[in-house]
Amino acid sequence: MTLLNATLVLGGAASGKSAFAEKLVKTTGKEQIYIASAQVWDPEMHDKIDRHKVSRGAGWTTIEAPLAVDEILAKRTSDQVVLFDCATLWLTNHVMKESDLEAKVHGLLDAVAACPAPMVIVSNELGHGIVPDNAMARAFRDQHGRMNQRIAEACDLVVMVTAGLPQVLKGTLPEAAQ
Repeated sequence: MTLLNATLVLGGAASGKSAFAEKLVKTTGKEQIYIASAQVWDPEMHDKIDRHKVSRGAGWTTIEAPLAVDEILAKRTSDQVVLFDCATLWLTNHVMKESDLEAKVHGLLDAVAACPAPMVIVSNELGHGIVPDNAMARAFRDQHGRMNQRIAEACDLVVMVTAGLPQVLKGTLPEAAQ
């Protein structure tokens, strides 16, 4: 089974999106590359990253890339499959660095389009929650929503995971992943 060029897996916190994305990647039989955007800022995040590593199991090459995902994608080959987890933390990292977000998202989309390896991108869906109570959080939610829309437009397959259940929003789910 081969993935299409790019798949976006969306979901809320603890929705099962990462586990579903891992399942998609494993069905390909290709060398599995995990691009991690998370940074360890506190013990809770350290524990979460450790749980993710254990749940993934063996057979993954992990590359930590909190900012330069485009550079990592440029080095991939067609005999690999990439899981980028997650675009939300990547955007957060760029917000904290005060990057030009429009330029960074554009660069990410260019890198996804040019990447010879099929890939799965994981991102949170923040639009289902309450309206944040402060301007910074509302601005982030809006920028994040625009980023997700642009990624979804560029992907062949878009899946929303809720309570561990995948719902196809765009494209067709590969048979091996059903």
